[in-house]
Amino acid sequence: MKKDFYEILGIDKGATPEQIKKAYRKKAIEYHPDKNPGDKQAEENFKTAAEAYEVLSDPNKKARYDQYGSAAFDGNGGGGFNGGGMNMDDIFSQFGDIFGSAFGGGGGFGGFGGGGGQRRMKGSNLRIKVKMTLEEVANGVEKKVKVKRKVQAKGVTFKTCPTCNGAGQVMKVTNTILGRMQTAATCHTCGGTGQIIESKPTHADAQGMVMEDETVSIKIPAGVVDGMQLKVTGKGNDAPGNNSIPGDLIVAIEEIEHETLKREGENLHLDLYISFPEAALGTSKDIDTVNGKVRIKLEEGIQSGKILRLKGKGIPSVNSYGTGDLLVHVNVWTPKTLNKEQRQFFEKSLADENFIPHPEKSDKSFFEKVKDMFS
Repeated sequence: MKKDFYEILGIDKGATPEQIKKAYRKKAIEYHPDKNPGDKQAEENFKTAAEAYEVLSDPNKKARYDQYGSAAFDGNGGGGFNGGGMNMDDIFSQFGDIFGSAFGGGGGFGGFGGGGGQRRMKGSNLRIKVKMTLEEVANGVEKKVKVKRKVQAKGVTFKTCPTCNGAGQVMKVTNTILGRMQTAATCHTCGGTGQIIESKPTHADAQGMVMEDETVSIKIPAGVVDGMQLKVTGKGNDAPGNNSIPGDLIVAIEEIEHETLKREGENLHLDLYISFPEAALGTSKDIDTVNGKVRIKLEEGIQSGKILRLKGKGIPSVNSYGTGDLLVHVNVWTPKTLNKEQRQFFEKSLADENFIPHPEKSDKSFFEKVKDMFS
C-alpha cells in the first residue's frame, strides 16, 4: 500500500529536521496507547507515524523515499521489511526519548523501555548483499540466504541485578549550591536492563551469546534498483537479557548486468543488428525480454536508427506506478569486406535511383529520436 509519509505527519517536503521531530511527537502523543486503551486504529496510527518518522528523520532514508516512495520501505510484500514490520518494542526502544515527560517522565510507555527505568536492549544490525538478475528484478523474487547471527545460548539464565534491584537505574545524590540534588543514572552493572547473567554454557561468550547459521527467506518486490537497501525486521543479532529484542537484517540490492538488455529506470534498451538484405526485404527476429524471447516483425525498407517501442516489456515501478517499455534500436550492419561479385553489385547500384537516400519528413533525425526517448 502506498503511503505518503509527509501527509501522515502533516508536513511538507521542505520541513526541517526539528519540524519533522515536532510533528512526529504531536502525532505520537495523540495516538499513544496510554491515551487510547484498546483502540486498535489508534495503535495502527501510532505505528504508522513512527514508520514515517523513522524514514524522514534519516537523511539517507529520506532521500530514497523522495526518489522511490514508500515501496522502498514497505513491509507489505517485502518479506517483513521496514515500516509495516515495526512493532511497539521497536518504537519505544528507538524513539522513546522524543516524548520526554509526556507520559510519566523519562519516556517510558506502558511498561516498555524508554529514557528512564529498565531498558530493553536491542541487538546490532547485520548487513548483506543480495545479487539479482534483471529477470528477478522485473518479476520480484524470494531469496533464501544463510546468515551468521548472534543468538542467546540455550541454558542461559538471568537474575535480578543486585546493584539496581532490577530497576535498570540507580539514584545519585549530589550536594550543590542549591542543596542536595537527586538524579537517576543508568546502572553500570547491568547496562540498564535490570538483569545480569546467573549461569551460562561454557561455549557461550561473556554475554551468554553464541554464533549460529540461520537461513532467512527474503521476499524482494519487483522494480528494486541497484544500491537500494531493504530491512528484514528481527533477523539481526540478538541482545542479552530476557526482555531484549533482536536487531535487523539490512539487505543491499546488487543488480547483475544483463548480457543484451540495458536498464534505464523502468525502461529497457536493446541493440538489434540486421543485415542489408534483411533491412531491404523485411524480416522477423527473436529478441530478448525479461520474460523470455519474443518475435518481432521488421517491415521491408526499415532504416538504421529506427526505434521500436514494445509497451509494458520493461521493468515494473517499485511504487506500482506501472511498467516501463522495451526500446529496440535497429542497426543495419554494413559489411566491412566484399567479394568481387558483391562489389560489382553495389557499384552498379550507386547510380540506381532506388539506392539514393530520400529521407521523408516523418523520418526523425538522431537528435529528435534522443529527445523523444527522454520526453
